[in-house]
Amino acid sequence: MVSRVRVIGRRVIVLGVVVLQLGFIARGYSADHKEFAFQMFPESSTWRADVERVTAGGRRIPVEIPWSGYTWDGLVTERGLSYPSLRHHADAGLDNQLAFLRAALDWVAGNTPRDHTTRYLEARVTAWHNDDPPRVELFRSRMRAVAR
Repeated sequence: MVSRVRVIGRRVIVLGVVVLQLGFIARGYSADHKEFAFQMFPESSTWRADVERVTAGGRRIPVEIPWSGYTWDGLVTERGLSYPSLRHHADAGLDNQLAFLRAALDWVAGNTPRDHTTRYLEARVTAWHNDDPPRVELFRSRMRAVAR
């Protein structure tokens, strides 16, 4: 005969697993990167961005122009971000792709030590979510140290 403690323990474990799975599902649909939210039919969303370096003097220089020995496509090689001015399909969803772009802006701002003129990077993003009209957003990297 199975003890009452063992039966209650099993029920608690099963309930815990179910609650954990529901938590993964809820997090998957609310997060930018949807690790636990498989969708059989992905979005047909697209995006493009004009990324610029903004100098201490206020000049805006497109990242397609090399600077201080750096090139955008040399620094940012993953997730289809190498050529942001071209219109791209958002492979894993629009929120996911734009989260990677925001992270890339911060990464480039923080990992270009020979660049002494850029204060921050800015991306003007045009995004088409499925068949919706385009929306335009502005993303900025973290502010860099004062240029010397």
